[in-house]
Amino acid sequence: MDSFHRFANDAATAFSRAKQYTEEKIGHSEKTQFDPQFENLQRRADRTKVWTEKLCKQMETVLQPNPTIRMEEFFLEKLDKKRRPRLTNHEVLGQLMISAGNDYGPNTAFGSALIKVGDAEAKIGVAEREFVETSARKFIKPCKSYIENDCKSINKERKLLTVKRLDLDACKNRLKKANTTEKAQAADNDLRAAQSEFDRQHEITKLMLDGVGSTHTNQLRSLGEFVEAQLKYYLTSYRELIELQKQLTSTGAFTPTATAGANATSNDGVGNAEKSKLMASNVASRAKVLYDYDAANSAELSLLADEIITVHTVPGMDDDWIMAERGNQRGKVPTTYIQILS
Repeated sequence: MDSFHRFANDAATAFSRAKQYTEEKIGHSEKTQFDPQFENLQRRADRTKVWTEKLCKQMETVLQPNPTIRMEEFFLEKLDKKRRPRLTNHEVLGQLMISAGNDYGPNTAFGSALIKVGDAEAKIGVAEREFVETSARKFIKPCKSYIENDCKSINKERKLLTVKRLDLDACKNRLKKANTTEKAQAADNDLRAAQSEFDRQHEITKLMLDGVGSTHTNQLRSLGEFVEAQLKYYLTSYRELIELQKQLTSTGAFTPTATAGANATSNDGVGNAEKSKLMASNVASRAKVLYDYDAANSAELSLLADEIITVHTVPGMDDDWIMAERGNQRGKVPTTYIQILS
């Protein structure tokens, strides 16, 4: 019997909400309006969801252009299965070049060059794989977590708030239409209860919507980490290619048509104009380190981002390098890693 009463009450409530919703749509009933601040919070939440989905999808396309592989990784993620190790195209190309070079003969000019280029391509491929993995972990994963968890929770509370609003407005209409004192008293009691539930749900929903602001802060941090990963990838590729170009040029069979750093500007390191001034003045200058740098050999000096060092030119040194000193330590460093201080 109790279950029948519950079913009857639920059916009556559902009918009341449907009736209220329909009357609002055709303009026969008024509805409670949210304040402008709350409406702005709702619009911000909607924009955040839409743009997060678009950015996440495009980021996946950039990191993995192959749609078939993306679909495979999607299903593996949903099934909570470990992804198979997959070589990047640069790594595959590097392995083929090394194999071809060994087949031609590592002592031949062409075979030796293939091995050197293949080794550089393989290292660039490893750097690319690290960039993709870091970006997926630092940017895509937090975005998906927001969409699949936070957005669903926000939408759930907003739907519940809509239900409470329909109940509230239905009670208001019943109070207006009450034609006896008893009906008016009963409608007034229902209205008070509905108003209390609506106010409570409004506060809960507002707190959830306010939390979108912290999501923007988290996404900003994720965006910065993506840029850091991309910068590391490009710097690694740059260093590998510069060294490779030097090795190929030393064979005498190859003459480069472009020299990296020839058009460098002072915003991203030491430009040719600044270096020429240093050579002309023949004095040491202070420089700020832009990025961390690990010395490849004893002739180089390791750097830490944001530290201040002393630099000066050495006649005959390659344009991409400059001599640096830190206390008693001394060694050459890449010009793209520092910025001359005026």
